[in-house]
Amino acid sequence: MSFHSGFWLSLALLVCGCGGNENGAGKQADATAAGCVWLVESSNGGRLYLCGTIHLLRPSDYPLPAAYETAYADSDEIILELPPGASEAGDLTRRMQQLGTLDEGEALQELIPQTDWLRLKEWSRKRGLPPEVMNRFRPWFAALLMVSTEYQALGARSEQGVDHHFEKRAARDGKNGMGLETVEQQLALFAGMTRKQELEVLEQTLAEVESVAAEYENMVSAWRKGELETLEGLLFREAERYPELMEAFLHARNRAWVPELEKVLQRGGKAMVLVGAGHLGGSQGLIALLRERGHAVRQVRPAGS
Repeated sequence: MSFHSGFWLSLALLVCGCGGNENGAGKQADATAAGCVWLVESSNGGRLYLCGTIHLLRPSDYPLPAAYETAYADSDEIILELPPGASEAGDLTRRMQQLGTLDEGEALQELIPQTDWLRLKEWSRKRGLPPEVMNRFRPWFAALLMVSTEYQALGARSEQGVDHHFEKRAARDGKNGMGLETVEQQLALFAGMTRKQELEVLEQTLAEVESVAAEYENMVSAWRKGELETLEGLLFREAERYPELMEAFLHARNRAWVPELEKVLQRGGKAMVLVGAGHLGGSQGLIALLRERGHAVRQVRPAGS
């Protein structure tokens, strides 16, 4: 049993990227695309705009689809995976690296097959990272670092992500914000992985790291078009093989978030909810869970569509 690299990419992207500088977005993308935005309305005037996000984007991915601007303009507050400011000042990055560093006296090359270590050294040299530095990391963190490095090579960064973009705007505009979970909860997702899962993740990342660019382009294209079924297929096409990771990284989090979102509806709030796009679709996604609880959910479409 092995991980498809796309599956690990999706798990990595379901967790907020670390903070960064103000995004210097270009104006190259098509803003008329549908976008991944769904609206939930309550009889007391409460509104939730469920906005599927990509946590790492490029300047060329802006402007965002118009539905995101509609959601922001009609919302009094924003709801993020982490509380506003939680990923600033590099604290989340430092804590993630601390968690992903092996204990004193341990070395990655002693935990993985020699062939994998040789491939990792080759990749490290190609990307200008000293192999001896990679040797200090746990397998899951080495895999995550590989993925993030490949994204950076494409120009995709967290400071250009959808979440960061609107978090900064909300701060400037004086809109309140809240988080659905804590930094500790997100770190626990990685800390809870078994060694077997870690080794499989790294092995398959090494085998398919060259496919990162194509996987990313397809994912962004489906996200811009608001094609949830296509996006779900790209992100989770082998998900049934990994029920424990899907439960921890996706399903349990979705179930925990629904009551918090319902509280906003019950008090008549109008909120823009910014969560990884992989959280929206599927039988255990936020849209299905809210519908099961009696809420009407519809996609926000561009004018004239």
